[in-house]
Order: sequence, then C-alpha cells, then structure tokens
Amino acid sequence: MSLAKPWRDLDRSTVGSAPNRYGLYELGDDGKETVGFGTGVLRDELKEALAYGDATRVRWVVADSEAHAERLLAEHVEE
Repeated sequence: MSLAKPWRDLDRSTVGSAPNRYGLYELGDDGKETVGFGTGVLRDELKEALAYGDATRVRWVVADSEAHAERLLAEHVEE
C-alpha cells in the first residue's frame, strides 16, 4: 500500500531536504507508480537511490527509530 504523502521529484534538492533520520520511503517512476520501498536514514538512502536507481519520484515518513521504520515497512508490505 502506498504512503499517504504527496510525491516529490527525486533530485538533489529533495535529497538535501530529506531529514537525517530513520524512516520509510517509497520510490516511484514518472507515471507515479511505486517501484519499491525501503528503510534507513532517509538522506543517505535517497542519495543512493538518486545515484544508482531508476526512480524519479519519492515520498517518505519519518520514524522514531530503525525498529519503528521496519515496523512501518512491514505494515505497508502486508496491506
């Protein structure tokens, strides 16, 4: 199930504005279709997605901890 957040362009500006905190992120393509989910320190994860991935859009939810981010991912994958 997709995150209930607006899509942002996955570019350097967006990566720079991402919090340096754990979270769940969703990557999307130009058609705003989901291409994957991930967890980790958002700024670091999005830097990597920008450099090596095919996604062009992103949205995220900040988590309180790594364990919280993993629970959020499990909830979204189950649905």
